Amino acid sequence: MEPLSEHRTHCPYCGEPITLLIDHSGGSQSYVEDCFVCCQPIVVQVAEGEAAYSVEVSPEND
Repeated sequence: MEPLSEHRTHCPYCGEPITLLIDHSGGSQSYVEDCFVCCQPIVVQVAEGEAAYSVEVSPEND
């Protein structure tokens, strides 16, 4: 797996499509990133598996 990959999703606040840059060198992780469109804080959760990964986004106050 490449150390960095792009993940396309939608902002949980404004619904606009956004692209996140996922760093796979840290394994499974959770962090907050602001939406590039509406500037609201999005919680990004990355779960790393052996051959794949999953990304979930949610509003910060959920």
